[in-house]
Amino acid sequence: MAILNQRWSERMLSVLRVVAALLFLQHGLAKLFAFPHVAMFDNLHLVSLTGLAGVIELAGGALLLVGLYTRIAAFVMSGEMAFAYFMSHAPRGFFPILNGGELAVLYCFLFLYFAVAGGGAWSLDERRGGSVIGAGRRVA
Repeated sequence: MAILNQRWSERMLSVLRVVAALLFLQHGLAKLFAFPHVAMFDNLHLVSLTGLAGVIELAGGALLLVGLYTRIAAFVMSGEMAFAYFMSHAPRGFFPILNGGELAVLYCFLFLYFAVAGGGAWSLDERRGGSVIGAGRRVA
């Protein structure tokens, strides 16, 4: 049972990474390319906080999808979600269920987990031999 858990935990980490990336990528695509169309983003200016968020969501989502530079991309996206929560949701109230911030909090901590855990067995980072962290330390 331990071998099954060890082998499949890395694979399921990759599955979770891909699903999260596809869901997050939608936000960047909607903001920058109006696909899928979200009326709220119709007059979006690229040089704005929402435009910057769209760039982070598109680039970070794509990197996360393929598992390339997973830890760095996930750390940046986690920060974006923390920033979004405190800028947009927290002023509306303390509880995320009441201020509409549940998804931002969930994404924040999910991406923070990927920043620590990496991309999993099915990632380009893994193909490259593990992701490099800091000054030459290698994490497999």
